[in-house]
Amino acid sequence: MRTIDWVDGAVELVDQTLLPGKCVMLRIHTVEELVDAIRRLAVRGAPALGVAGALGVVLADGDLAAIAALRAARPTAVNLAWGVDRAAAHLSGGREAVLAAALRVRDDDIAACRAMGERGADLLEGDRLRIMTVCNTGGLAAVERGTALGVVQTLHERGRLAEVLALETRPLLQGARLTTWELARMGAPHRLIADSAGPYLLAKGQVDAVLIGADRIAANGDTANKIGSYALALGAERAGVPFVVVAPESTIDPATPSGEHIEIEDRGAEEIVTIGGTRLAPEGTRALNPAFDVTPHDLITAIVTDQRVIRP
Repeated sequence: MRTIDWVDGAVELVDQTLLPGKCVMLRIHTVEELVDAIRRLAVRGAPALGVAGALGVVLADGDLAAIAALRAARPTAVNLAWGVDRAAAHLSGGREAVLAAALRVRDDDIAACRAMGERGADLLEGDRLRIMTVCNTGGLAAVERGTALGVVQTLHERGRLAEVLALETRPLLQGARLTTWELARMGAPHRLIADSAGPYLLAKGQVDAVLIGADRIAANGDTANKIGSYALALGAERAGVPFVVVAPESTIDPATPSGEHIEIEDRGAEEIVTIGGTRLAPEGTRALNPAFDVTPHDLITAIVTDQRVIRP
């Protein structure tokens, strides 16, 4: 199954807000619809956003204001702007040239995810590995297979996976809703844990490696990823467990010197004070809701891309 694709003149994508209850494909015909899908996280994950950005330029049909709005839809994930720019570079060639460029972004992502899976599995030593991960980094975050969860899938296919411990990933529960759904579909053994249990289980020696994705990697290796990643990095460092970032080369942003220059998106109070439409906190409760945190490069064992392994 492809998370996002170009089908009969429109963008088709899985509405991830409805999983795991329903798997519904949306057909997107306008940039406005696509921007809405991106902002409400119907499509999410750095590689998938890169493909969405490229395909969105096709929908824009030369409208520069629409392209700019698409590029700015989510500020932290560098792949969105990267995908938009890749396709927009071909505007002078007309719609067919833009479409061809966008489809290359899609196809490159499919190949990159398979390469990351192989390279990441080769990097990790041992059999029957116990992997911890946060958020969702599988095929739902890309076009197929994914980044960190793509490594898990390759380990599983090679018979080297003992278990995945997936963090629930508050506030929107991408781990509970999406990662467990993907792991069940691939037949991989897994258990769901509360976010705050991650560092404790690392300290107890119940994990062989932590695998995460990335939304932006600064030039010095500092990595922005889903909130909760930094806590796992600290726990992994203390426990002597490898902490590995898996992301395509396109997620590395040489124009961003370090993590302190990465803009962190705050998604507002509603996601914190409610869950599934049910209010958790009293009316009027204020909240901070950073969607990402930054892991300093000195806590990262390796960055695995589709082209290389970087040891910060």
